[in-house]
Amino acid sequence: MAKQLNKIEKLISEHCPDGVEFRKLEEIFDIKNGYTPSKSKSEFWNNGTIPWFRMEDIRKNGRILNDSIQHITQKAVKNGKLFPADSIIIATTATIGEHALITVDSLANQQFSVLSKKENCSVEIDMKYMFYYGYVLCDWCRENTNFSGFASVRMEKFKKYKIPIPPLDIQKEIVKILDNFTELEAELEAELEAELEARKNQYEYYRSELLTFNERVRSISMGDIVIFSKGASIPRDRTSVKYEVPYLHYGDVYKLYNKEVDLSKVFDSIIKISNKERFRENQLLSSGDIVYNLTSESKEDLGKAVVIKNDQGLKFLSGTETTIMKLNKKDLIIPDFLNFILMTTWYLDELRKSITGTKVYRVHPRAISKIMIPVPPIAEQKRIVSILDKFDALVNDISIGLLAELNARRKQYEYYRNQLLTFKEKEYVS
Repeated sequence: MAKQLNKIEKLISEHCPDGVEFRKLEEIFDIKNGYTPSKSKSEFWNNGTIPWFRMEDIRKNGRILNDSIQHITQKAVKNGKLFPADSIIIATTATIGEHALITVDSLANQQFSVLSKKENCSVEIDMKYMFYYGYVLCDWCRENTNFSGFASVRMEKFKKYKIPIPPLDIQKEIVKILDNFTELEAELEAELEAELEARKNQYEYYRSELLTFNERVRSISMGDIVIFSKGASIPRDRTSVKYEVPYLHYGDVYKLYNKEVDLSKVFDSIIKISNKERFRENQLLSSGDIVYNLTSESKEDLGKAVVIKNDQGLKFLSGTETTIMKLNKKDLIIPDFLNFILMTTWYLDELRKSITGTKVYRVHPRAISKIMIPVPPIAEQKRIVSILDKFDALVNDISIGLLAELNARRKQYEYYRNQLLTFKEKEYVS
């Protein structure tokens, strides 16, 4: 890879000795929001042939897409206009920063902003180059997110974000290098991921076996074991600031899912939200609390949860799209055991029976409280948790084993990609 970097540096020094031109996104692209046609109108969906992209498409099929999982009809298209082929979709709400290159005329849902090259723009840009630069743009989006209410990128700043536009020949050479490197990395990652998937399947099998109980183990409703506290609502008006509180957003819960979250270690990485009101004591996170996602644009993402560790008594809040499960019968159940129960297939199947919504899916604590779960003796719960923790560490701990190797390869790839996409900006003398 070092040879390729040197080649690009040589091309830059030959063709752009004074630096590379940077242009604002809004100068080059039409930037529009995606949308979801009404699910109540069957004529918008039945026998649809037009691709309609969601986050699920990226998760299941990658970042260069020529078809979608769901399709709509022409009647669902506003003003009869589709987003043109070779557009970039980038998530600017909810799961911020995921992106893809769409190679067909299509639509996308409202989670995405769509970048399509302006017809009258004379700037030469290879959209595959823009796709690769999208990784840099995605990192910027995550750092420029407004967490008041529903997470969203600050779009006025987004439109004025400046991207480097080296000569077209250099763009194509960068694409060629990254394509080749991506293909090689994909082959190596596929081998590691296949082995990792086998381990995960083995882990899930044993977890299911350990968490399957006969009728002699008593069942208790969730509502009899936990008290549900609504996450804090962060006002949009933050002009009268009295103090700041760290804030665990539902997106953070998604990223940290299946882990114990030590608040003293994530203090600097969780955004601080200024507020002019004090919060109720039951909205602050304590050790043993479980923060649980109530809202998602994907049914599969509902019910993600993390167990809180807060030995230092830090004042942390969680967001309005979450609920806090506070155990009210600690002599009956321990938090880590309950968290493992929340991951089981049978529990998630029960949860999904109560999902509401179409564009955004929700589940209400009232529905969760009715779900019956098995509660073996505390000693048995601790034994099961100990076994699953050890197995979980082997599979999921990023510092060891296959995940460490996989992560190292990805970090190496990201380093070289960022090096290829970093340029000195040309200065203009007025």
